[in-house]
Amino acid sequence: MPEGHTLHRIARDLDAAFAGAPARFSSPQGRFADGAALLDGGEVVEARAHGKHLFVEVDSHETRILHVHLGLIGTFTIDADPYAGERPVVGMVRARIENDAHVADLRGPMTCAVITPEDEAAVHAKLGPDPLRDVTGDRAWERVTRSKKSIAALLMDQAVLAGVGNVYRCEVLFRAGVDPMTPGTRLRRETWDEIWADLRRLLPLGVATSRIVTLPEQVEQIETALAKGEEVYLTERDSFVYKRTGEPCLVCGTPVSATDVAGRTLYWCATCQTGR
Repeated sequence: MPEGHTLHRIARDLDAAFAGAPARFSSPQGRFADGAALLDGGEVVEARAHGKHLFVEVDSHETRILHVHLGLIGTFTIDADPYAGERPVVGMVRARIENDAHVADLRGPMTCAVITPEDEAAVHAKLGPDPLRDVTGDRAWERVTRSKKSIAALLMDQAVLAGVGNVYRCEVLFRAGVDPMTPGTRLRRETWDEIWADLRRLLPLGVATSRIVTLPEQVEQIETALAKGEEVYLTERDSFVYKRTGEPCLVCGTPVSATDVAGRTLYWCATCQTGR
């Protein structure tokens, strides 16, 4: 499932392509035809993300919101339009947004619906803070410290913390040296603040590069390149423990462990992540 940085990147690209002008909405697949008709011809005001939810605000006599959740297999591609005249449709396109310069195709989403601003506010209210939107993780900490669930499970709970998926969960816990089975009630506040600060550092790099990178040398490379306005070139390996079951830990050499937590495979190092 795409993690939060992917939705924020899509929102950024939709804004760049469509915000501030009318756009044409359609549903080549047909399943979203009624919703597309409500949005068609309206001005795209803004695209924004909260966690794994995307909202595209459209002013069409009244404010309507295109609400998208990609789920496990959804994609939203935004391209400069190379075609003159009718654009070809590739695959099962649930919703299409287009103007004279760009076309955006949504395929396979879990959610694709037209909602009201009040409906959007209700979605936000159910979500925890998003490191790409919120300065502090205080609201998330309040929920973490009251829960006996493991920190590994809590990081995947979108009502606690929005936008973090399995890759970031595994990697930030490793980077903080946290035992993933530590109950929320036993996690120290300074440890939580370290996790939150790390997410605030790493997620924007994911938006910028469209990759999840957590190795220090790569993080520093990207930060330096972005500061200079240069392009980023990365090596293949970009994780400490994610999907490295049985391989030696990059720090201590202990075989990486794996188990199921909150419906996804958790990867961790039993030596480096002792909680000390």
